[in-house]
Parts: sequence; structure tokens; C-alpha cells
Amino acid sequence: MNVLIVEDEKSMALEMEFFLKKAGYLCDLAFTGKQARQIMSDHPFDFILLDLGLPDLDGLEVLKDAKKNCPEASYIILTARGDLEDRIKGLDLGADDYLPKPFSLLELQSRMQAISRRKSGLNDSVAPLGDFIIDLNKRMVLFNGEEIELSRREFDLLSYLMLHKNRPLTRAQLSDHVWGDFSDDDYDSNFIDVHIKNIRKKMMAFASVDWLQTVRGTGYKIKI
Repeated sequence: MNVLIVEDEKSMALEMEFFLKKAGYLCDLAFTGKQARQIMSDHPFDFILLDLGLPDLDGLEVLKDAKKNCPEASYIILTARGDLEDRIKGLDLGADDYLPKPFSLLELQSRMQAISRRKSGLNDSVAPLGDFIIDLNKRMVLFNGEEIELSRREFDLLSYLMLHKNRPLTRAQLSDHVWGDFSDDDYDSNFIDVHIKNIRKKMMAFASVDWLQTVRGTGYKIKI
């Protein structure tokens, strides 16, 4: 998943980036409100982690603009401000959560996972997927208690489709959100199709995967 970290404290931004990249997220950094606006106008994101105390623009104004440019993103406000009014304004503007500084990076990751599950309609990190069980936290796919060995990229692709179940995702979206910046060269290659083929082959050895559907002329979706 793509994450934009908007934080003017560079050491903190880099620490968050390092932690989230190790957890499998793809991260971009912005140290000012203007940088954030430019990046958001050029790229879609799954999460935007936004500090309110930016040096050039009020974070609440950046949030207001961000909701217009990236309406599908999830927003977590990160701030040292203790004013309840700022918190309420941020939530009223569409932020999904609010995390006061200092905070634990593990708590940040946990809240991001909770938001993803909530938006996808999952009540917790373990969910049925046809005859299979997918554990988003442990990054495992199980059939009757037996783990099916998927590569990291295959699991990333499957879990991203799961979090957007019943919604067709294009090859460009899958490439951008699971592998990083999308390019025409990536699209011309068939590596998304190859990974889907590998997922189907590995899982069909155990049970049907008719819920993993090809959307002609578009891409793929999980229909459950």
C-alpha cells in the first residue's frame, strides 16, 4: 500500500518511513504543506499521515485540499497539538483517526491496519476467503490449518484485492499500489497476470478460487 508521510521533523519522518517500509508499505515523504499538495496531485495514496504543525501551511487546510485530491485515501492526523478543537476539526474534515505525539510506531501500524479492515468491511485481521482463511497480520493463507506458501508479492497482491473486495482493480492500480510507481513499461509487461496465475495455481491445488475473477478489459477483483 502507498503511504504519504507529511511531517516537517525529518528525523521522525525518516523513522516512520523506515519502519513502514519494513512492514511492507511503500512510502513517499513531504516536509511541507506545499510539497504534500504537489505529491498528492500527481499520485494516489492508500494512507496519508499528516502532521498539523507544518512550517508553511496549516495542516487542517492541507487536509481539506487532500480530501478533494485523494478522496479514497485514509487519513491519520499526527500532531503534538493538544487542543481538542483541532482534533475535532480534523475529524470533521474527514480524518479517519488522530494520533498525538509522541506515539508508538507499532500503534500507528495497528491503527492503519484497523482502518483498512474497517473500510473493507472486515471485523478483524483474520477472514474467510472462499474455502481459505487469510490472516492479514501474520501474512498467511491457510486451508484447513495448512499454510499455502505464497511469495511476498503474491500475498501483497492477494491481500490488496481482499481489502478492496467486490471492487474491480485495474492492472495499473495493482502495479501502483503493490509494487510502487506505475509506468507504461510495467503495464506493457504481463507481470500482474503472471502473479495472478501463480496465485490461482498454488491455491487451486487445495480448493476452487472462482472468487478471484478476471474483469475483462480492466483487471481483477475478489467477489465474495
